[in-house]
Amino acid sequence: MGVMRINVLFSPVNADELYFTTRTTVVVDVLRASSTIVTALTNSAKEVIPVATVEFAVKVSGGMFGGKTLLGGERNTRMIEGFALGNSPLEYTNDKVGGKSIVFFSTNGTRAIVKAKFSSSLFVCSFNNLSAVAKNLALSNGNLEVLCAGNNNFFSLEDAICAGMLIAELRKNKKKVEMSDSAVAAVVLYERFGSNIHRLLRNTEHGKLLLANGFADDIEYCSALNITETIPYFDGSSLKSLREGENGSTGLKENG
Repeated sequence: MGVMRINVLFSPVNADELYFTTRTTVVVDVLRASSTIVTALTNSAKEVIPVATVEFAVKVSGGMFGGKTLLGGERNTRMIEGFALGNSPLEYTNDKVGGKSIVFFSTNGTRAIVKAKFSSSLFVCSFNNLSAVAKNLALSNGNLEVLCAGNNNFFSLEDAICAGMLIAELRKNKKKVEMSDSAVAAVVLYERFGSNIHRLLRNTEHGKLLLANGFADDIEYCSALNITETIPYFDGSSLKSLREGENGSTGLKENG
């Protein structure tokens, strides 16, 4: 088995799109996009189509079959006018999203996913599915980028700690691991602050903003560890749930 080299990017602003072409990437946006995407696919959504702008979300959804497509997402924590769903994972129930394609925009998370779209494999991780993602990553070698969505291109403590927990979990399953300075820093942050995730989330900058806007239940949900084994992977155009036996490799041809 070869060595896995792990790096953490604390913000998508730090890398060019083509940087990701030979890498396996995991995008983390704990509050709340990655948690919402995981929940939507757990609750039988057909796919989640991440977009980098609200305008593109509207354009894409307009060219799809109306009854099977939903617009979801938020701007500055609030549901966008004209959208069917916001960015609360609690909204993405089976009766609302089952069998549907969701065109999804969020202030930070979907921008990070779109930025990393040329990755050889691209996954989405939250605290909700962390162990499943770690087990899947342990089967591969090569370069791993953990891309934190951050907060308006700045550092986000909850994403960094989720990244650190993911790396710590991965190291339990994989012995040959090399970590960059930023990966070491993420693990140290997890070891220092990761013992009570719910308390952590409530005390971060974005957590406080969500609390002020009435989303305390979302924070509690996003702090729940390993409640699903759903692994969203990007197939070149949308995020789908990784099935057993698949590796989630997209390849550059599909990403065109």
